[in-house]
Amino acid sequence: MRHVVTGLLLLSASTAFAAGSPIELKLTPRGTLGAPPPPGAARLPTGQGRLVSHPEVDLHAFLAGGPVAGHPLPTNPGVAPSTGIALINPGFSGFEGLNLTDQTLAGTGIYENSQGILEPPDQGLCVGNGFVVEAVNLALAIYDGSGNTLAGPVPLSQFFGVRPAFGADGTSGDFLSDPKCIYDWSANRWYLTLLQIDVDPVSGAFPGPAHTLIARSRTGDPTGTWDAFALDATNDGSNGTPSHPGCPCIGDQPLLGFDENAIFITTNEFPLFVDGFNGAQVYAIGKGAFDGNGSVVLFDNLALEEGTAYSVQPASTPPHGKFDRGSRGTEYFTSSLEFTGGLDDRVAVWAMTGTGSLNGGKVKLGFGYTILKSLVYGIPPPATQKNGPTPLRDLLNSIEGPGTEPLEMTDTNDDRMQQSVFTDGTLWSTIGTILRPNGDSADRAGIYWFRVDVDAAGASGKIKAKITQQGYLARVGTYLSYPTIAVNTHGRGAIAFSIGGDAFYPSTGYAILDDTGVGSIHVAGAGQVPQDGFTGYKFFGGEGVTRWGDYGAAVADTDGSIWMASEFTSARPRFIYGNWGTFVSNVHVE
Repeated sequence: MRHVVTGLLLLSASTAFAAGSPIELKLTPRGTLGAPPPPGAARLPTGQGRLVSHPEVDLHAFLAGGPVAGHPLPTNPGVAPSTGIALINPGFSGFEGLNLTDQTLAGTGIYENSQGILEPPDQGLCVGNGFVVEAVNLALAIYDGSGNTLAGPVPLSQFFGVRPAFGADGTSGDFLSDPKCIYDWSANRWYLTLLQIDVDPVSGAFPGPAHTLIARSRTGDPTGTWDAFALDATNDGSNGTPSHPGCPCIGDQPLLGFDENAIFITTNEFPLFVDGFNGAQVYAIGKGAFDGNGSVVLFDNLALEEGTAYSVQPASTPPHGKFDRGSRGTEYFTSSLEFTGGLDDRVAVWAMTGTGSLNGGKVKLGFGYTILKSLVYGIPPPATQKNGPTPLRDLLNSIEGPGTEPLEMTDTNDDRMQQSVFTDGTLWSTIGTILRPNGDSADRAGIYWFRVDVDAAGASGKIKAKITQQGYLARVGTYLSYPTIAVNTHGRGAIAFSIGGDAFYPSTGYAILDDTGVGSIHVAGAGQVPQDGFTGYKFFGGEGVTRWGDYGAAVADTDGSIWMASEFTSARPRFIYGNWGTFVSNVHVE
């Protein structure tokens, strides 16, 4: 059954409808998950396990369109002083979160030590009600606000009740990846999403189907009972899904947001068995659907005038923030418009109107976008790091010959849109970009951040959007990557990121954000040793650049403070094949 799309979004120049009409889908219950287990005693590794590098798709290899010509390499007119960066900030606290050892050794029974040695972690931090939930590839832990572990670590396969990745009997389990988490303060519920692909237990092949798994807590306490649901992402015409080119497909890197009426999941769709890219898929799920009283619809294969839409980031709203209640509820999204690996100076702002209709009666949604002029951005270069002890590299060089494996660089991602935040008519987001800081002699990874003021205009669904604040964040000799942003109801917040460069072991950092712009760069979690993981080394098929982060997370808490989490290098006990850790931090911004 298809619903009628109404409400053209007259945002500015280049406004257009989103492709297609929403398609009604099923949200499939998968049972009760129970509570995450309490903290267990630390265990020593019984073996080094299997190496797993979750694939990262080069989106630009599948996107069409031409580069924007004539733009100079972007420079930052206001870089932080090259004399140093701040190490101490009043109102700051932090603790080490999950690391590779935790992730690998998590689990009980058939799930014990079943995850393999995995890079990168991916970060699914969410916060609320005095709890801090951290999900990484592929484990979950719950802390209190002081960093004390209340539950976990538990493998996400065990949490969702699916087969372990590597069974003790030699069989293979479901492929899981890309966790995201939100605390929906308006409904006092927690949501966790995850990419899932069926795996043949004997051959290890991917026959499909693929799903987006969703867990929802029954209360505002994440240490209690959760329920599991699934969206079929195969999209080959089976199980009520649409029939898309090249499918069966997967919904890569699910992104997660919410408004007062619904949660929103967007994915990048790739065929399982042939090359191709079907663009972004946007799922709108009325909150009543989790109790059988709401609708689930899909806007599929989103396309812009000049190319296929990708990584369309749904916004979330901070605690006690103002949702847009115009047009029976409006949800906002942002996406990048750089299609070829070159430079671009535009961003897309999307809006879905009528979200309240997802919870009963006739579903009546409008969905469209506008293209806004932005600062220039493009794919950043990989980051260097400070030299130091690298036991894995030393071992490989002793096998392959001295100098065969150089010191790794760390990946800094591409220029897809990162986390988006909406409150009281303002929409904030960030993009990782190539920059040449003033006074620097080399290109660096930096951050483009921006604020859009949006104004809904009643039931017609018409809307205006304008970038009212924007800028770059960079530093001479330094690489800032995987940016995420969080803003509280007063318009103050922080940008969180990873820090690299010749003077740094891979670290985490942040900068305070308010209506005057972005402040100084601060170190949150100082890296302790070089990154020395297997994914960058030639011996394991790498090319000198190790997988790093994939994405971080930042979120505002009820008190207006900002919680952040990103990858860094921990000095805690490591596995020979890797040493990533995560650092969770909190900063009061007013």
